[in-house]
Amino acid sequence: MNDCWNQIGVWGDRSCSQLETVTHCRNCPVYSTAGRSLLERDIPLDYLNEWMAAIATPANEVINPSDDRPVLKGSADPLSVILFRLGDEQFALPVSVLHEVTHPGAIHRLPHRSNDVFLGLINIRGEILMTISLSQFLGLKSVTDSSSLNRLLVVGHDDRKWVFPVDEVHRIHRVQASELKEVPVVVSQASQAYTQGIIDWQTKKVNYLDADLLFYTLERSLL
Repeated sequence: MNDCWNQIGVWGDRSCSQLETVTHCRNCPVYSTAGRSLLERDIPLDYLNEWMAAIATPANEVINPSDDRPVLKGSADPLSVILFRLGDEQFALPVSVLHEVTHPGAIHRLPHRSNDVFLGLINIRGEILMTISLSQFLGLKSVTDSSSLNRLLVVGHDDRKWVFPVDEVHRIHRVQASELKEVPVVVSQASQAYTQGIIDWQTKKVNYLDADLLFYTLERSLL
């Protein structure tokens, strides 16, 4: 593949003469053609067989790649999660994606870009990060006024971080994977799509969010 965008484009030395016209490689037909060829390529046979085997596996089992014998869920180490509140609903994210919990700061809106989901940019210890309204993104029925939010969760993985304003941060909690309960139908459709399971904590029902899916969708929809 001719990845000229990595050589002479915006991710290279920017010597491509077409940049004066298209401004960014994403607007170039060469970049678009390469993307279509990647998505339209034939699916490898092994890929189909792998997913057929995965779908055929019972829901309460996972395949151990070393010997193909089923391993029960819950046999792994306990999950460590951070518990927090948005409005009247409780949520949890894996501690592995948590960078810090901090107090709210000034959120700078971007003209023609900021909206109900993307609130704007915020400075966290000298790092400019995107601030997301998780309430709006999950489609919660009761959305708290952003002025009343009293904590910020800085979360993410790899090189990408996000800031989620929340009403309250409770604590770090450990739970066995086998203790996760199925998502009830009463959970909102948007929230249900990102909820892996329900955690019983004290007298509350906590939505355990799929962090990988959440961050992937945010990147696809906002970047």
